[in-house]
Amino acid sequence: MASRPPAMRGDLTEGPVMRTLLMFSVPMLLSNMLQSLSGTVNSIWVGRLIGEEALAATVNANIIMFLVAGAAFGFGMAGTVKIGQRFGARDVDGARRTFGTAVGFSAMLMVAIAVIGWLAAPLLLDALETPGGAYPLALTYIRLMFISMPFMMVSVILTMGLRGTGDARTPLIFMGVTVAIDTVLNPMLISGFGPFPEMGIAGSATSTIIASLVSFVTMVIYVYAKDLPLRLRGAELRYLRPRREELHYIITKGIPMGAQMLVMSAAGIIVVGLVNREGLLITAAYAAAMQLFTYIQMPAMAIGGAVSAMAAQFIGAKKWHALDHVTRAGVLINFALTGALTALLLIFDRPALVLFLGPESPAVPLARHIQFLAVWSFVVFGVTMVYSATMRAANAVWIPLMIIAVALYPVRLGFYFLTYDWLGADAIWLSFPVGSVAALVLGWWFYHYYDWRKDARAETSEEAQEQVQSDGEPAGRYAPNL
Repeated sequence: MASRPPAMRGDLTEGPVMRTLLMFSVPMLLSNMLQSLSGTVNSIWVGRLIGEEALAATVNANIIMFLVAGAAFGFGMAGTVKIGQRFGARDVDGARRTFGTAVGFSAMLMVAIAVIGWLAAPLLLDALETPGGAYPLALTYIRLMFISMPFMMVSVILTMGLRGTGDARTPLIFMGVTVAIDTVLNPMLISGFGPFPEMGIAGSATSTIIASLVSFVTMVIYVYAKDLPLRLRGAELRYLRPRREELHYIITKGIPMGAQMLVMSAAGIIVVGLVNREGLLITAAYAAAMQLFTYIQMPAMAIGGAVSAMAAQFIGAKKWHALDHVTRAGVLINFALTGALTALLLIFDRPALVLFLGPESPAVPLARHIQFLAVWSFVVFGVTMVYSATMRAANAVWIPLMIIAVALYPVRLGFYFLTYDWLGADAIWLSFPVGSVAALVLGWWFYHYYDWRKDARAETSEEAQEQVQSDGEPAGRYAPNL
């Protein structure tokens, strides 16, 4: 009987599934919360120190940056899945090849986007009908953010790659570094403090760029100092030149993953347009509710990312029987974390909403009504994200895109248009749970009745055969230096 290989650092396929997934999800959740908190604090600094026009400028610029990042995010997610599959198969060199291609390709892509974005920024802001007073501020802000895109995206790829190797702790540490630096530098560079010049809105963008750059450089130093699996040395540095077979996977799988982000973003923009028709008071109420919705979605986002990385490692290790255990654990953890957060929000909704609207605002009861009707939909939607994450880890990337597209457009928007005449604005809020239930039904059906495992089995078997032919040893070899 063959001896079992020793445990490998970052191996998510060993130990109790529920405990491993929970311990892996929590750092990802904390990273997401820190990132959102940083954005909230920066918005407060900009609004308080510069004014409403500057705050409007950052909102308009951030919409564009989010869409650009969402398109590129898919390539990073595709790289994470492949890294996870190879790491699960203990093919560490293969994981490094995928990581190198993802970094090299994303860096080149972001350089091109940075140049185009700098030149096209005025046209993009015109398309958003950015108000005149906010326009010059938004132009300055967005151009600085476009300049920073290449290294910021490489940092994202490194973060996602580390998670593919089972390491959620390192990204959390350096997200904390980013947030700490950005929070301190933002007011100093905006208003000028000590040796720092007064830069206005350019100071806010510069603060974010400096924080991200310092965090990225120190994270790279840390990766090499700790000899983490994805470090590239010597001849391995050639992996930064995109390889055709790796690039084919990243592009073909990354496009639908990025499209899913764009579909969700576009649906959100449409909903904002529908809300705006209801008047300023309801728009303000919805804006406050959305601030809290952002935090409620975080557990589902973190659990979905953790399930995807963990399932990818199980697939690489050919432990197909355990995928259902990973999915089940993800569903239960989602119910526990998202459900608890939702319950707390419903109990303490008024104090939370007053932070954004003020205690005397007539929009507060409207925002409470919105939350009562819509907030529980995120618990249901989180289950769909778990199903989608497992299927995505198995290379079934078009199914999650189709589920999201159907749930958000023909179902959610269809419900709104069919019921608006007798429900009024409530048709918007009720469309959230209606769309979430539709997504859950579709996700459950595809997970249980569609053979999404077939493509992953075929691809992993084909890759193993190619590896044997190229170097004469199995792809699932153990890397003892880890």
